[in-house]
Amino acid sequence: MQKIKCPKCGEIFQVDQSGYAAILKQVRDEEFEKEIISREKALIIEKQSAIELAVEKANAEKEKEISRLEAEIKTVSAKKSLEMEQAKSVKEKELAQKDLEIARLKNELEVSKTNSDLLVKNALAESQTKILELESKITLKNTEWELKEKSLCEKHADELKIRDDEIERYKDFKARQSTKMVGESLEQHCENEFNKLRATAFPNAYFEKDNDARTGSKGDFIYRESADGVEFISIMFEMKNEMDTTATKHKNEDFFKELDKDRKEKGCEYAVLVSLLEADSELYNTGIVDVSYRYEKMYVVRPQFFIPLITLLRNAALNSLKYKTELAVIRNQNIDITHFEEDMNDFKEKFSRNYRLASEKFQKAIDEIDKTIDHLQKTKEALLSSENNLRLANNKAEELSIKRLTKNNPTMKQKFEELSEK
Repeated sequence: MQKIKCPKCGEIFQVDQSGYAAILKQVRDEEFEKEIISREKALIIEKQSAIELAVEKANAEKEKEISRLEAEIKTVSAKKSLEMEQAKSVKEKELAQKDLEIARLKNELEVSKTNSDLLVKNALAESQTKILELESKITLKNTEWELKEKSLCEKHADELKIRDDEIERYKDFKARQSTKMVGESLEQHCENEFNKLRATAFPNAYFEKDNDARTGSKGDFIYRESADGVEFISIMFEMKNEMDTTATKHKNEDFFKELDKDRKEKGCEYAVLVSLLEADSELYNTGIVDVSYRYEKMYVVRPQFFIPLITLLRNAALNSLKYKTELAVIRNQNIDITHFEEDMNDFKEKFSRNYRLASEKFQKAIDEIDKTIDHLQKTKEALLSSENNLRLANNKAEELSIKRLTKNNPTMKQKFEELSEK
């Protein structure tokens, strides 16, 4: 995008590359036409000035020569008159010589006029040559500009065609993918971009997929980097994309809450949403967008700003690494004291717990012994009761006889009597 400032109102507005090229071409053509018209007017004025100057110069020289010749003629005539008065004998000879001289002077005058005309003609011819050369240069320049314009038009046409083909391929590619594949392709792209620079720019960094879903959700990638055992930066990444034909379009802010939750659960300092959603949004198309006014330390970027954002956050974190290292040392010292107190308190708690459990189990054992004694007493009483019943049964068995069995049973008495008689 190019910025253009209005010369009247001073407002600054942005135009794309094609619009900027069209405006530039329009201004350039107008300026070029103005320059050509200005040059033509200047050449015509220069030509007229040269002609007028040459004519004036020739006329001045001509008048000067005529004046000189006339002065000489007057001088010669005066001398001739004087000589005629002084010596009539040589008058004819002098007149003849003067006539010859006059003829010579007239001849010179004619030659001077011819030379003046030649100078004027040469000046005109030279001016005409210059005009032709300038016209030729102007024609050549116009041809050159036309060729350049044609070349640029062809180049832009080719670029537009390539871009259109690329868009069509991208749309076809996305149309062939499922929603899951669209998201995975963005994740794969970001991972490939990072791996290209991992060995040189991020040799000690951890950048892997987040596979820990114990809390019910997970991000896509986690970036961590440490120095001297001190972690100075950590970033939770989430990649979001969708198909062009998706009926329900998601917004970036739909994923802020879940991303912030994943960042806190995984103990990351920053949260970054790498998104292709809301493709027409001027806010998200301008570059790195800080949304920390909604959620702490959260940014939204397009894929092309994925690596630059890591670099910016990493460089900023490196500047505070010294202070983080010192803070870690102080924290470790405090942790040692805290751990000592914690260990002592933990020992007290465990000892108290073990004592309590042992006391409870001891009391339980005593209760069980009492229950056992009570049970044995009942068993003893039951056995004693059984012994008494057995004694009584035995006594009854000893007292049992035939007389007792047949006492109230005449039939059995008769049977026993019959057996006895036999």
